[in-house]
Amino acid sequence: MTSTPVYHSAVLAKSKRPHVFTPTEYGNLASFWVEYPSGLVDLTRTAHLPNQRDSPDKDHDHAHKYDVQPPPLVRETQFQVSVECDRVLRLDRAHTAIVIVDMQNYFLHPDLREHPTGLDCVVPLMNTVISLRALGVKVIWCNWGLADHELTTIPPSLVRGFMKNGRGGFGTDLPEPFGRLLMRDQFNSQLYGPLQHMYEQGKAEGTDVWIHKNRMSGLWGPQTALDLYLQEEGFSTLFFAGVNADQCVLGTIVDSYYRGYDCVVLSDCIATNSPTGGYENVLYNSMNSYGFVTDSTRVMAAADADADRTQNGA
Repeated sequence: MTSTPVYHSAVLAKSKRPHVFTPTEYGNLASFWVEYPSGLVDLTRTAHLPNQRDSPDKDHDHAHKYDVQPPPLVRETQFQVSVECDRVLRLDRAHTAIVIVDMQNYFLHPDLREHPTGLDCVVPLMNTVISLRALGVKVIWCNWGLADHELTTIPPSLVRGFMKNGRGGFGTDLPEPFGRLLMRDQFNSQLYGPLQHMYEQGKAEGTDVWIHKNRMSGLWGPQTALDLYLQEEGFSTLFFAGVNADQCVLGTIVDSYYRGYDCVVLSDCIATNSPTGGYENVLYNSMNSYGFVTDSTRVMAAADADADRTQNGA
């Protein structure tokens, strides 16, 4: 019997962000968002607002700005999903991915630890992955997976954090059948339960990839495997899921934010076993600074709406 999920959080109910009064563009010529009074936030980077500086009639152009409507949704390449604060995001399928962090046996398996809220994320995450695959979104499983040579480069603070009473730590033997702690190709480093099969299915179908990380954040250094993959594939918008919300997930979110990626956190697909407040702070800052917050129900609804539009040719 699991406890009440932490993601039933008052932070979501209290978060308010007024709509803009006029269409508003953020960013620069190459990387930009456009937000509309309706609540639509276009992250596709395909249509700038009219440039008032280039208009000979400033008064007319200023008035016209109030009348600017969003461009039509391009069904073949774009989709929309609702998020908290009464907003709808318009996203580009080819430039959107979900980054799922550390949903591994070491963090979730009941024989190694109690993590009820982490286990509560499994079904919502599976529903989300199925829906995002249907929308053409790449699924990235970003997990701890150390090679032996990396054990000599991990900083002392991180080494100490994964030891208990000066014992254990990275690369040491866990009880059978779990293998060496967070080393590649060990059972404790595999995804928990049905998630491992889900990844293997996605890998076979070309929708999913697995990327190893060797720090709390998947984007911690000048160029990590995750960062290189995101750049090579041209992704700009990232959904986030995984455990622990206020540790490895947050580290990856913040580093993504610093690098200019659009960040969308899935509130019922992240969890932590930290004291109360860790999870809420991730949600609060994701809504007010890093980007946006949504959940599996909204993603499923987006996939259903997209399927209906495809069926009806709309």
